[in-house]
Amino acid sequence: MKAVIAKSYGNPEVLSVVEVPKPTPKNNEILIKVRAASLNSGDVRMRALDGGDGIKGFIAKIVIRLLVGIIKPKRIPGSVLAGEVVEVGNEVTRFKVGDEVYAMTGFSFGAFAEYCTLPDKRAIALKPKTASFEEASTLPFGGTTALYFLRKAGTSKGKKVLIYGSTGSVGTSAVQVATYLGAEVTAVCGPDGVELTKELGATTIYNYKETPIEKIEGAFDVVFDAVGKISRDAARHLIAKEGTYVTVAGFDVAEEGSQGLAELAEMYDSGNLVAIIDKTFDLDEIIEANRHVDSGRKKGSVVIRIA
Repeated sequence: MKAVIAKSYGNPEVLSVVEVPKPTPKNNEILIKVRAASLNSGDVRMRALDGGDGIKGFIAKIVIRLLVGIIKPKRIPGSVLAGEVVEVGNEVTRFKVGDEVYAMTGFSFGAFAEYCTLPDKRAIALKPKTASFEEASTLPFGGTTALYFLRKAGTSKGKKVLIYGSTGSVGTSAVQVATYLGAEVTAVCGPDGVELTKELGATTIYNYKETPIEKIEGAFDVVFDAVGKISRDAARHLIAKEGTYVTVAGFDVAEEGSQGLAELAEMYDSGNLVAIIDKTFDLDEIIEANRHVDSGRKKGSVVIRIA
């Protein structure tokens, strides 16, 4: 089968598409014919060995090497996929051949390949009925992250929420999830993301080039940094007395579970969540896709079409 490998950590050019053996599922695994996968910020950080700055970044780089490979990534990259179950192990009861699923692969990775095996206890669920494979692949990364942080912060009906960075895969999901939870959403984005953010449900939108964070006024029950660009100190003047600040930066990561994926599928099929696809690339264009994500110009998600 075709699969992406990395010859080292580094820029997009370390990636290539090669022929590797097709995996065989173990007794507790399912074999998925991958139809589409999303390329997310986490994927490019793993590829580039980018843990961020300071002591946290240094520790993150060590953790990446220990989990992924000391000298180079040992696994096929890719953390989110959508596809069809084509074989199941004899201990699997959750899925059957022919099921259309979407999944988060965790530190097994493997989404950027024609086939992927996953334990059936992993974060896997039936994909939304009304979503294409490409659309379904965009939902788990941003959607589960948004659900986790917004619920952790106590987002609920009537709360005022500010989302900083509303046009990435996490930000576009966060605007929709916060609206779904009944919050009044204020968002911050670049000038070319204002219309998209408005369409997703934000009631007030700031263009950060015209109104930097220190000039925004108001008191918010939740301030969610969806891109890891503002510190608690920078946002302190916006946090209400009993308010909460949460960020995707740092060591707190969203829990990956099948229940969250099932909830996202229900939201999608009921019209409370839409997929925002910035651009779609074929598997053979994996280098170009990574360059595009590295540019920082994407709005929503980048999809890798595989089959």
